[in-house]
Amino acid sequence: MSAHFIDHEYIENLLEDAKHSGDSAVIRSLDKAERMETLTHREIATLLVNDNPDHLERMFRIAGEIKRRIYGNRIVIFAPLYVSNFCVNRCAYCSFNHRHDFGRRKLTMDEVREEVKVLERMGHKRLALEAGEHDGECPIDYILDCIKTIYSMKFENGEIRRINVNIAATTTENYRRLKQAGIGTYILFQETYDEPVYNRVHIAGPKKDFVYHLTAFDRALEAGLDDVGGGVLFGLADPYFDVLGLMIHNEHLERKYNTGFHTISVPRICPAAGMNIADFPNLVDDAIFAKIVAIIRIAVPFTGMILSTRENHVMRKQLLELGISQISAGSSTGVGGYAQREKNETITPQFLANDDRIALSVIAELMDDGYLPSFCTACYRSGRTGDRFMSLAKTGQIGNVCLPNALMTLCEYAMDYGDDAFRKKAAAVITNEIPTIANEHIRRRTAENVEKISSGAGRDFFV
Repeated sequence: MSAHFIDHEYIENLLEDAKHSGDSAVIRSLDKAERMETLTHREIATLLVNDNPDHLERMFRIAGEIKRRIYGNRIVIFAPLYVSNFCVNRCAYCSFNHRHDFGRRKLTMDEVREEVKVLERMGHKRLALEAGEHDGECPIDYILDCIKTIYSMKFENGEIRRINVNIAATTTENYRRLKQAGIGTYILFQETYDEPVYNRVHIAGPKKDFVYHLTAFDRALEAGLDDVGGGVLFGLADPYFDVLGLMIHNEHLERKYNTGFHTISVPRICPAAGMNIADFPNLVDDAIFAKIVAIIRIAVPFTGMILSTRENHVMRKQLLELGISQISAGSSTGVGGYAQREKNETITPQFLANDDRIALSVIAELMDDGYLPSFCTACYRSGRTGDRFMSLAKTGQIGNVCLPNALMTLCEYAMDYGDDAFRKKAAAVITNEIPTIANEHIRRRTAENVEKISSGAGRDFFV
């Protein structure tokens, strides 16, 4: 395997040359975007450096249109589950930095069960399992035990149906074991593609190895994992540099493995214990962040985009319009945080959440804003992953699958977790969507389930 595929000078030259492109180049790039044609690196750079308000307005409109064309009004709901904050790395931006002095812990399997019970009561079916890097306290066997424990739990209202995993870069053999455990997407943030900045903020520990971290997805896909999800921590380096890095990384995976990122996460650096936000000179303001989200949506139309509770309520609403397709709800970013929150105990989070609303409130507001909350995990249970998923997305067929499943899972959520007001709201949203379902049988079943929601009768959903 070559050293790596990120050419620092090439990206810097792209951004510098783009500053001299002029309005005509921006217009040509937006014309291509409107036709959903693949943009070149130069064209993406041209959009990134553009600050013309008229061009930005058009860019935002195109991004919103692309999102609606591919994803409709569906928003996938998930929650993170932190199982260990032991970490051997010294990352300047993270509260789990091993130099920080606080009460480290990892969950026992009984504590994992307690966390999952709380998450299930919130209605979650899709989790993102999170852990620090520590082969002694948190080896791969521990992660696999957590996954097995979660998947083994059955509740009156169902079970956790999909576990995405966000753990440190590891070996091909460990990725094979994650595949065998039945994970969904393997998620790893490069943090930044700017290697000098990467080396500066990763002070010590195995994560300091830029190349090993960068090539983790190669090992994961070679091990047979179907879907991988990338991301950077915006605010570490020049955000425009990192957007281009994400695009180049995605192209590398598509070229070599015939499947790029299943999702891209867009976290911004935010205050955390043990770090000083003023130490980071590349913080991204709201205006630039909105532009970044819109450009990523334009550049990779078929890739899911994930937003966490790092962002506040107002920003999340704006970014949903520009390209975000998955959001967390009711999240806790501390180990054992869900059970501790129920007991009003102190939580040590990885970062401070800026949207602390309960899951039911987030989901209800999504419906008020014209979105369709989805708890669907059917693609993984049906084998619609990797290049198979992308082929359905690129031919426009994925909506015929995702819409009915989104409606069924919202029916399920409303019946199992909603009060009377929520059920009434959900029934109205689902009824409005029924005419758009292509399959007559599913259309009829959905209408029957709406009647059950309205009457409070027992459910018999297929999800």
